[in-house]
Amino acid sequence: TVAVWDETQEKVTLYETSQAIATHQNVMAQVLGLPRENVRVVSKYLGSGFGGKLWPWPHSAMAAAAARKLKRPVKLVIDRHMMFTNVGYRPLTQQKIQIGADTKGKLQSLSHNYVTQTDMLGDYKENCGEVSSFLYSVPNVLVASAVARRNMGPPTSMRGPGAVPGLFALESAMDELAVALKMDPVQLRILNDTQTDESTGKPFSSRHLKECLELGAEKFGWSKRNPGIGSMRDGEEILGWGVSACTWAARRLDATASVEFRADGKILVKSGTHDIGTGMYTVLAQIVNDELGIPMERIEVLLGDTSLPPGPLAGGSMATASVVPAILEAIKTAKKNLLSLASKSPKSMFKGQKPDELKLEAGVISSSKGKIEFGKQVSAMNMSSVAGIGNVKGNSTDKTLKYTAKSFGAQFVEIGWQPDIARLRVRRVVSVIDGGKIINLQPARNQIEGAIIMGVGMGLFEHSEYDPKTGQPMNGNLADYVLTV
Repeated sequence: TVAVWDETQEKVTLYETSQAIATHQNVMAQVLGLPRENVRVVSKYLGSGFGGKLWPWPHSAMAAAAARKLKRPVKLVIDRHMMFTNVGYRPLTQQKIQIGADTKGKLQSLSHNYVTQTDMLGDYKENCGEVSSFLYSVPNVLVASAVARRNMGPPTSMRGPGAVPGLFALESAMDELAVALKMDPVQLRILNDTQTDESTGKPFSSRHLKECLELGAEKFGWSKRNPGIGSMRDGEEILGWGVSACTWAARRLDATASVEFRADGKILVKSGTHDIGTGMYTVLAQIVNDELGIPMERIEVLLGDTSLPPGPLAGGSMATASVVPAILEAIKTAKKNLLSLASKSPKSMFKGQKPDELKLEAGVISSSKGKIEFGKQVSAMNMSSVAGIGNVKGNSTDKTLKYTAKSFGAQFVEIGWQPDIARLRVRRVVSVIDGGKIINLQPARNQIEGAIIMGVGMGLFEHSEYDPKTGQPMNGNLADYVLTV
């Protein structure tokens, strides 16, 4: 955190590693006793964000308080070891799943009981049981949870909160059921697929889990699988093949954005959302390029500042789906405003024409009277820019929706095990994701590949060790905390 205090106006600017600048602004205003508008939070680019940067942590307030006291900018850095206590983590969970099916593999009942760890004062709960209520068709479902308080730092969201540990338990149970039934685990999942969210009774807006499983099985070569334990080998390695379904909510948050036609011939896009390495700057420029035909190099995108139109947080795979509709609305409004002004301005060649008689294509305004680049038109009207605002409501809390919106996918993994030297190796992974319309393939692929790597780490060896007496981390460094590389 870098805090800059303006003593004359009682304002503070915080340069943060934040996934949610609006949340950060609200919390810091309360902590510092300032009006919300007197706190500015800037996080223009974030190298990564997996949930721990969704919420402000104590060091941010400490930096601001020190800057106010010292009357000069203050930079406060939290080192790796301190992060294990000063910043949240994915909490431990204890889960028990009971699952029942008929002899053909059709699920009849599912019980998912879990306990999740939290700190002594907070109320954070890892919602592990959410996916169990809708992933498969089960007529009888019971999900129950409890919280265990521990004298440790507060947990927080970590990539795929709730769903990740919950799916690990549920899909492990499905595998055990497949073994007990002597049934192909892919076919067991397909057999229990459903087009209805049985937790709400609403149909899914789209659901292609079956297609993900079938395509993944084809790409992976699942038909060559020998189900016998230890039956598949490659030299000294015993091969193991596994499959798992996955799901995540397809939500949208409220979003506001502005688009400006500038006199210098450039387009300026503004929204107080974030780029956390997911390519948001490029994605929004792509949208403008696609809608207006303006070259990418003439499109400037401003993000990550609470002085901009309020945008959504970058978490839960919601940012792109939230901001893009607002950008489209802003483009539509800005275009309408530009053509309307062009038809009325005394110095415009289009004066006297109706706005719908004008066209804007590839950056050029045209009509039967002639044509002109939009930048020159804005300049001719003695204006610096013509703007439009887009304001779109989200669906994350809308109870009136007729459909349930979720994304689905399937993972296939091959591991190699050498028992003589106790060597376990992940040999290959096939991931099939039904993620809706992909705006930019490269960052979307990066998201999936990164999730695979993090999933390997979680499944094999990543774990924070804490002293049971003091609650202090025992492996709070990159030497003792083993990462997937």
